[in-house]
This record gives sequence, C-alpha cells and structure tokens, in this order.
Amino acid sequence: MAWHERLGSVGVWRGVKAVDAAMARSIEELGYGTVWQGGSPGSDLRPAEGLLDATESLVVATGIVNIWNSDAAELADSYHRIQAKHPGRLMLGIGSGHREATPERVRPIDAMSTYLDVLDQRGVPVEARVLSALGPRMLAMAAERSAGTHPYLTIPSQTREQRTTLGPGALIAPEQTVILDTDPDAGRRVAREFLDAYLGLANYTSTMQRGGFTAEDVAGGGSDRLVDAIVVHGDAAVLAAAVRAHLDAGADHVCVQVQPAEGDVVPALRAIAAELALPNPG
Repeated sequence: MAWHERLGSVGVWRGVKAVDAAMARSIEELGYGTVWQGGSPGSDLRPAEGLLDATESLVVATGIVNIWNSDAAELADSYHRIQAKHPGRLMLGIGSGHREATPERVRPIDAMSTYLDVLDQRGVPVEARVLSALGPRMLAMAAERSAGTHPYLTIPSQTREQRTTLGPGALIAPEQTVILDTDPDAGRRVAREFLDAYLGLANYTSTMQRGGFTAEDVAGGGSDRLVDAIVVHGDAAVLAAAVRAHLDAGADHVCVQVQPAEGDVVPALRAIAAELALPNPG
C-alpha cells in the first residue's frame, strides 16, 4: 500500500493534549487521514490509543516521541499493544528534540541509533516508524532505519530535496503551519507569535538557512519573506495551495497545523478540506 493510501494525502498536526475523541472524529469526518500528536507524547501511547478507539479509520502518528524523555522498550511494548487492537493505524514519529530544551542531548545521532536498536530488538517494524530528520546525518539514518522523515517548519523546495535524497519509496510527511486570515498584517502577527520560540532553536534556524533563508531572515521575529513562506496565511485557497506545493514537490502526506491553536480550529480545517476536496471516509 502506498503511503498516501495508508495515511491519506493530508493530515492534521496538533498538540497531544489538544485533540480529544470528539475532535478526532471531526477530523476523520472531514477526510483527513492522520492525526499527528505533537508535544512529545509519552511512550505509553495512551492518548493515541484513545483516539484510535474513538475512530474508525483514522491513523494516529506521534509527532514526535522524544528519545530523551521516552523509554524505547516501553514504546515498543505500547506499539505492539495498539497494533494488536488497531492493525496498521499507528505510526511512530521519533525525534531527538532540541539542544536548548534538553540538557542531556549529546551525540543525538548515536543516541537515536541506540534507541532504534531497542525497537529493532523488540520487533517494531521499520515501516512503522518515521524520524524527524532535519539535518543531513539524521536524514541518512531515516533512510536506512525508518520509513522516512517527518520534517517540521520546512518549505516545498526542501521537500523536493528530501525526495531526491531518500528516493521514491520513502515516506516524506512534512508539517505545514497555516493561518486562515486574509489580513496580511494580522496573519503575520499570529505567525510571529507562533515562530518566536522556534527562532531561538538552532536546529530550526539552521534548517531554515539550509532552505535558502539568510541569517538576517531568521533574526529577531523573522523577516516577512521567512514568515510568509513557513507559516502560510490567507484564505482557504491559499492554504490549500501551500499543501499542494509540498505534494507536488514529492511529499506523500502533508500534516496541517492551524494557528492560533487556541480555540476552535475545526472551521479552518473544514475550509481547507473543502478546498482540497478531501475524500469523505463514510
């Protein structure tokens, strides 16, 4: 089964604590194929299990389990528990977090390799896991030891580069942040509030610069050029075009993150789904 058939072409990225059963059912009814649980879900995977129990066909993916905070053996056991109940509906997104937020984060490539060794030993299939791979060395590991990559805050040209690097069979599932607001000033204001924390993290700013942005673009609150490219704002047609741009560049699946995250994001998801003509699972 092709990745877009398994996950759907479009999914939703949202904090693990911000998606309950009712929202998961709404997301499924709108035609999104996968919910990505952000905010470092724990290795017991109980929130993922709850969403799977509440839905019929929706896939739940972790976006991402942080290897420094989550036990690999417990994650493997949780995977097998859920796989037995909901075959094929769980994807493990795994990452190494940020140096600034995790003091113990040293030699992340070696640490990830050790973590994946445990998953191998405990029978978690390569095709059931995907790495958050921003740098070239982690991307190489993603190609060798996982289904592919789940990048965050990247642009379509980087999706195209990842497809070239990983080849035709790998999963490429980028996140795309969007704001449904036709006022450019208001959209940029919300985008900068969202980006503020990320522009202080070296792994993201380095990735942005590898994507063609300058040191000046990532300084301060980010240039308009950077903000408009990474956090797309406008009407539903503009947001849908941003999703299509990643798909046209070689992504198998794009997960949409609606900002601001507070309040009801379903209307924006509904508008995007209609613009993309997502299939009704019913």
